[in-house]
Amino acid sequence: MANKNIKENYSTFAEKYDTLFNDELYQDWANFVVDNTQAGRVLDLGGGAGRLAVLLAQRHYQVDILDLSSEMLSLAQTHAFDAGVDISLIQADMREWSDWQAEYPTIVSFADALNYLPNLVDFRAAIGQVYDHLETGGQFLFDVITPYQVNILYDNYYYNNDDDEDNIFMWTSYAGEPADSVDHDLKFFVYDEKKDGFKILREIHHEQTYSLATYQRELEVAGFKNISVSADFGKQAVNDKTQRWFFKAVKS
Repeated sequence: MANKNIKENYSTFAEKYDTLFNDELYQDWANFVVDNTQAGRVLDLGGGAGRLAVLLAQRHYQVDILDLSSEMLSLAQTHAFDAGVDISLIQADMREWSDWQAEYPTIVSFADALNYLPNLVDFRAAIGQVYDHLETGGQFLFDVITPYQVNILYDNYYYNNDDDEDNIFMWTSYAGEPADSVDHDLKFFVYDEKKDGFKILREIHHEQTYSLATYQRELEVAGFKNISVSADFGKQAVNDKTQRWFFKAVKS
C-alpha cells in the first residue's frame, strides 16, 4: 500500500509540474525547430510530457520522445491522444541509450532538460549519445539556461500561486553547489477529500549550467561542427544578460 501511495503522489506531481510551463514557450520552441529543420524524423531528448512533441507532430514531424520518467511519458501519450497525433515513447536515461539503434536527422532537447544533468561528466555522456544517434550531417538543437539566469535571476527567487485552488504551489529558488547551479524547492498543495485538508507534494530540482566557452568546447570535443549559439529562440545575438542559450550543432 505504501508503494502505491508513493506512485500516486509522484504521478500527481508530474501532472502538476506539467502545468507550470507556459504554452507559448512550447510554441516558440516548436518554431525554432521548424525554422532550422525540414519536417521529418526527430527525437525529443528529455521530452517529458510531450508538449513540444505534439506541436511538432501537428507540423508533420515523426516524433520520438526519450525520457527517464514513466509518469511523464504517460502524460505525453495522453496529450498526443487528445491532440489526435502519433508519437513514439522511449523510456531511457539520456546518458546511456546505446541499446536504441535508430539514427535521426534531427535531435532536439529543450526546457532545461540538459541542465538537470548533475555534472559535466553526465553532460558529456548525453551529448556523446546524441552524436552516436545522429545521421552524418544530422543536427542537434538544444537550449540551456545561462549563469546569468542561475546566479542573478534565480537568486532568492520566490513565487506563490494561490489564485487557483486546484493548483496551489510555492516555488523557491536558491544557490546550489557547485557554482553556477540552482536548487528549486517546489511544493504543490493538493486537497485530500478523505482528510478534508491539503497534503503537500514536494520535490527539490537541481539545475547545473556552465560558461558558454565550456559548452562550445564540449561540443567540439564530442565531434560536432558548425556550432552556433543565439538568444531569444534564435532571434537575437547573445550578450551578458542572455537568459537562455540556443545551440545548433552538426555531426561531421
